[in-house]
Amino acid sequence: MATYTGNLVAVRDVDSLRRRVQAWRREGLSIALVPTMGALHDGHIANMKIALKMADRAIATIFVNPKQFGPAEDFLAYPRRESEDFELLSAAGVQLLFAPEVAAMYPVGFATTVRIAGLTDILDGAHRAGHFDGVATVVAKLLLQARPDIALFGEKDYQQLTIIRRLVADLNIPVDIIGVPTVREPDGLAMSSRNIYLTAAERAQAPALYRAISAAASAIAGGGDMAAAMATARSEILKGGFREIDYVEASHAETLAPLTNRSDPGRVLAAAHLGLTRLIDNVAIPYA
Repeated sequence: MATYTGNLVAVRDVDSLRRRVQAWRREGLSIALVPTMGALHDGHIANMKIALKMADRAIATIFVNPKQFGPAEDFLAYPRRESEDFELLSAAGVQLLFAPEVAAMYPVGFATTVRIAGLTDILDGAHRAGHFDGVATVVAKLLLQARPDIALFGEKDYQQLTIIRRLVADLNIPVDIIGVPTVREPDGLAMSSRNIYLTAAERAQAPALYRAISAAASAIAGGGDMAAAMATARSEILKGGFREIDYVEASHAETLAPLTNRSDPGRVLAAAHLGLTRLIDNVAIPYA
């Protein structure tokens, strides 16, 4: 069944999604996919607009994926604003929304999990057991359900982006994965649906994460000691009001292994807790 919000068509089952995609294919149109979990913000909408520049048609997905939430995480509390999201997508010019229920994605008897060895066990994976297995499984399904030419993912979730690129390469899924630069608030905070959890005081403290990792990346690019740069970043994050740090690491931008060679592309990645909210961020090391 399809519903309409302005020029946007919303479907909730795979057959309806595929019929619309097949009709576009018959017209010779190119297709972009932008997966989301909803609670859309300007970062999501920026991705949608890029998708519409790169392809003739854009599909957004909204699915709060239970398989990527741990038992102590915020699946039930995760923000859901479907009506508002429909309006934002329609205003952005997106033509199709796929918003399935859990039973449509994981019917009775569902028994398959996609796991990317190695990449899912480090950084965020070391602190969120099973999270990236859930991500890889749902992204594999969405790519096969929609069969787009390109799919866009934000660089804010950089480890996720790296894992999805590995998934597509390993399974020969015929789609180009496009990484979209992180969209930030004026004070540097990376836009995230979870930012709504922050109190006013925490929101004022939150940009300390970005400032700390940016300073670390600049120090490394300038020839500074990597271990010292990471230690300083951790200190500054805690001074900024964060109560706990999961990791602050300088990693190879393609493999996510610890960065050892300054001539390799690198990123500084971090995750830390501010009040009850866990924030992640990353920046490229700006080698000249």
